[in-house]
Amino acid sequence: MPRVLVLPGDGIGVEVTKVSLDILEILGKKHGVEFEFETGLFGGSSIDAHGIPVTKEVLDKAKASDAVLMGAVGGPKWENLEHAKKPESGLLAIRKELDAFANLRPAVVYPALADASTLKRDVVEGTDIMVVRELTGGIYFGTPRGIDKISDGEEKGYNTLVYTTHEIERIARVAFDIARKRKKRVTSIDKANVLEVMQLWRTIVTKVREEEYPDVELEHLYVDNAAMQLIRRPKSFDVMLAGNLFGDIISDEAAQLTGSLGMLPSASIGKGALYEPVHGSAPDIAGQDIANPIASLLTTAMMLKYSLNLDKAAVEIEDAVKRVLEKGYRTADIYQEGTKKVGCAEMGRLVAEELNG
Repeated sequence: MPRVLVLPGDGIGVEVTKVSLDILEILGKKHGVEFEFETGLFGGSSIDAHGIPVTKEVLDKAKASDAVLMGAVGGPKWENLEHAKKPESGLLAIRKELDAFANLRPAVVYPALADASTLKRDVVEGTDIMVVRELTGGIYFGTPRGIDKISDGEEKGYNTLVYTTHEIERIARVAFDIARKRKKRVTSIDKANVLEVMQLWRTIVTKVREEEYPDVELEHLYVDNAAMQLIRRPKSFDVMLAGNLFGDIISDEAAQLTGSLGMLPSASIGKGALYEPVHGSAPDIAGQDIANPIASLLTTAMMLKYSLNLDKAAVEIEDAVKRVLEKGYRTADIYQEGTKKVGCAEMGRLVAEELNG
């Protein structure tokens, strides 16, 4: 019995998560799987109830679960709080608790939505990329760091880019393992021409591939060239592997190819696993039934695939979403003239209808 901790969070997170849970109920009956769901407060909703973005009780439940399914967190209501009490600090806490060192960000351009991209259809149509970003190391966490006063009003700011052999090996294995289930191609992104730590990155990634994954093709690109090639030839990429900083940038660039944040899922995996759509809580449209639940549905599909070993059910969600889009149904964020605009709940019902056949 898969144990899933559900953290709807704030704003539209509540609406889109409900759609995902309805779909999981359908798939559970279809595949004879009984999910054990437990719901908790997280982010702003937890701050309102407990004064902190995530409680120890919720963190303990997260560690005891097979997966954590999240909605979205944050909003203007809590943005002026001290950093440690902001909703986003809860995300860092739960990722640390789960040792979620690998962030997976797919960027898929559906044929029905290719015209929504800022690039030409013939450039982006057929793009299917998985960005694997190292999430708990690199320049965001390296020490020493800080801002020092020097003299005469001068200040010096500094951060340290650090990676160990172990950190590089484990994120590389995640990328190669995923590539084996896809097109068996990994593009590793670095800046080895000027940064010693990136020279180590390239050396270790190459070593892991040669010793453990000889069947997977490996390409190395400097990050500046990778950013250019991602716009020039997005269809040529399969799995893109990067450290924390470069992965942060590349994953957002890849996301833009798809045309809408409402379409983008993500996962953070390690000893535990956290699944969350890329979009924010969008408080300005919360409660109006106009949010796009597709990112949450695709995030749910990732959870089924990477944590619950229910690959068939995951593909069924992905295919159902694709068929609904092909029939011309759109939420407001992806609406184009000539298509049929629907709300959040209705989009969920249409996907459910496809699953029920």
